[in-house]
Amino acid sequence: MNSLNINSIFLISAIFRVGLILYGEWQDAHMEVRYTDVDYLVFSDASSLMASGHSPYKRTTYRYSPLLAFLLIPNSFLSPSWGKFLFSTSDLLVGLFIRIILKQRKVPEDLCTYSVLLWLFNPFTFTIGTRGNCEPIVCAIILWIVICLMNGKVVQAACWYGLVVHFRIYPIIYALPIIFFLDPCFFQSGTKPLLCDWTSAHGKTPQINSEVTDQCDIWLAFKSIFTRSRILFGLVSGSVFLFCTGFFFYLYGWEFLHEALLYHLTRTDPRHNFSIYFYHIYLNYERELSVLEKLISFLPQFIVQLVLIFCFAKDLLFCFFVQTVAFVAFNKVITAQYFVWFFCLLPLILPWSNMKLKWQGLCCILLWMGAQSHWLMWGYLLEFKGKNVFLQLWMASLLFLAANTLIMIMLTRHHNFSPVFRRHAGSKRASKRD
Repeated sequence: MNSLNINSIFLISAIFRVGLILYGEWQDAHMEVRYTDVDYLVFSDASSLMASGHSPYKRTTYRYSPLLAFLLIPNSFLSPSWGKFLFSTSDLLVGLFIRIILKQRKVPEDLCTYSVLLWLFNPFTFTIGTRGNCEPIVCAIILWIVICLMNGKVVQAACWYGLVVHFRIYPIIYALPIIFFLDPCFFQSGTKPLLCDWTSAHGKTPQINSEVTDQCDIWLAFKSIFTRSRILFGLVSGSVFLFCTGFFFYLYGWEFLHEALLYHLTRTDPRHNFSIYFYHIYLNYERELSVLEKLISFLPQFIVQLVLIFCFAKDLLFCFFVQTVAFVAFNKVITAQYFVWFFCLLPLILPWSNMKLKWQGLCCILLWMGAQSHWLMWGYLLEFKGKNVFLQLWMASLLFLAANTLIMIMLTRHHNFSPVFRRHAGSKRASKRD
């Protein structure tokens, strides 16, 4: 690893992504199966409409913020691949932000490099951006928010958080752990938060059982919920979100509000997807689902989120990771692009894991890939061969949920709980170990 420095790694990964984008253009022109994601064609059409002065929502199935279409306007006059280069640049930024976060917490150089490699050369991640999916932008903003919080820049973090929730609504799940994270013991006026540095002990001795649920601190957090940092974060992030939403509502009306926001809250997809709910939705697509049915599908996701937040809020990055895995696993619609949401967080928790690649780590990788491949086999038979395998596909979805749950449990058991911040010496709640 010493022979390959971090600059060379980023250069190689950048060249690799450029090559994939150029190859994708060739494949699209010469082969029946396109390399470019169908969503990219939707983005491009919407941006072309916006460039012509029309609403991007005249393009059917465009269900994103107008900001995305605005960012891709150069597709119309510069290059049809502009968006792919933009998304791939965001992809590289995620790798850079991973390194910044780990270096700030004093993670050794070799572990930092391995973590960056895990993101930059993960097939799921480098194909997402080069095929034209916008998720790397969201991942980059979320990691930048973490960097801002680690440096005590609450207002800047709040601005970006309000923007990213408007851009892609799912990061709303991070609101409560961030509120807990803005503890007055860590965020004091005029003082930069003190980071808990990585030590070699973090890779050896599990600490999760002793510190995962500090009920006293959770109760105190509730009692002191209205602090300056928390109120500031809530007001600023809420204002940015409402401003963006209100501005585009003024431009595009109810069509924007429904397609970009409300649709994602009530979305049901009758086509096969990784979710365990797809079969029920498919069988009942002709009728309106009852309130009870909607509640039953939402309740497990809500309960799991609350439990994870109360257990891991202090260890913010691990909390984000398990939250995202659970959110995706229990969602009513799951597509492969959603996996990138937690892949960008995985390199940030591995330095605090005592799970060895051989054998436990390898088993987790094979289990996850095997469960997904099993699902894809039935999906292929349904989509391309026209076989009636809906029941088998649903059972494969159950198996995939079980695999995700088991892997999340394994990662949790082997994770060494490590709060991002340590208390200031003058804090009334400073513990004896500080």
